[in-house]
Amino acid sequence: MKIAQIAPLFESVPPRHYGGTERVVSYLTEELVRQGHEVTLFASGDSDTAATLVAPVPVSGRPQPGWASWLPAHCVELDMVMERIAQFDVLHFHTDLLHFPLVRRTGVAHVTTLHWRLDLPELAPLFHHFNDVPVVSISRQQQSPLPHARWVGTVHHGLPGDQYRYGPGDGGYFLFIGRFSPEKRVDRAIEIAQHCGTPLYVAAKIDETRPDYFEKEVRPLLDRPFVRYVGEIGEREKRELLGGALALLSPIDWPEPFGLVLIEALACGTPVIAYRNGAVPEILDDGVTGFIVENQEQAVEAACKVHALDRRACRDAFERRFTAERMAANYLQIYRALQDRHSEAAPRTR
Repeated sequence: MKIAQIAPLFESVPPRHYGGTERVVSYLTEELVRQGHEVTLFASGDSDTAATLVAPVPVSGRPQPGWASWLPAHCVELDMVMERIAQFDVLHFHTDLLHFPLVRRTGVAHVTTLHWRLDLPELAPLFHHFNDVPVVSISRQQQSPLPHARWVGTVHHGLPGDQYRYGPGDGGYFLFIGRFSPEKRVDRAIEIAQHCGTPLYVAAKIDETRPDYFEKEVRPLLDRPFVRYVGEIGEREKRELLGGALALLSPIDWPEPFGLVLIEALACGTPVIAYRNGAVPEILDDGVTGFIVENQEQAVEAACKVHALDRRACRDAFERRFTAERMAANYLQIYRALQDRHSEAAPRTR
């Protein structure tokens, strides 16, 4: 198939450090190329891909608070897609909602993966209006606030099978990876580690939109003697930290649409302790690949007994359910179904 992957321009594909959506786009793109499909990736010029790269901007740029610097670049990107639309069998968007008015009028099959939370009140009227635009969720739970959207499938994220290697978990520490934001709850992770008497490595990105939260709520906690703050990390550091961790702590306080770091941990054989929010129950097998908890008391109890879990079971679950090969196969099934429907509808339209 001739496939266009349209990525956000906030990070390179793949990102150098933090960036879940761009990382998933990279894994999907490279796997589709590996399987012999003709893929064009629309992404920033500092991206690295085996696909044909079309770059609306030379380098990626995280949006600055208070200024919509991302909007002009994404407008250019969408126009570049439309200029080349006849080259593709299917367009796959990962770029939020900006393209919705355009794709309704295209002559090509298209689909949009929704990578963000959908329980925001302003989204309901928008998806009522665009209820003919085909969309994919990254978890079944993600669909629940918008039952009237045109869902054409759910595809869990996947990673290349050799991206992360099995680790023995012999480092004697817990690990927190993510952003410093209220919904990620690093404060809970620190409290869990403290009660267990176990060091906690914190590898996290400061959220530029919430600098006051980091300074007032987080920074004082990082001074505790058992906390090792290592900052924002790249892939190599992440692999090493996950492979040595006793467990990944994910005490989230929001409806996480997926949680890429959860399957990164499983790929390393590292069990996860997570709150029962968002997609967590779809990803983890409670008591097998980690523990799903309701409160801090349960979290502490789970963390103190996590060593009893079989790390091989975590890696096995990853290989069965969360590889890039499986993700690509599921998307290809959706692409073909949309292409068939588009072909059937075209004669009626004419």
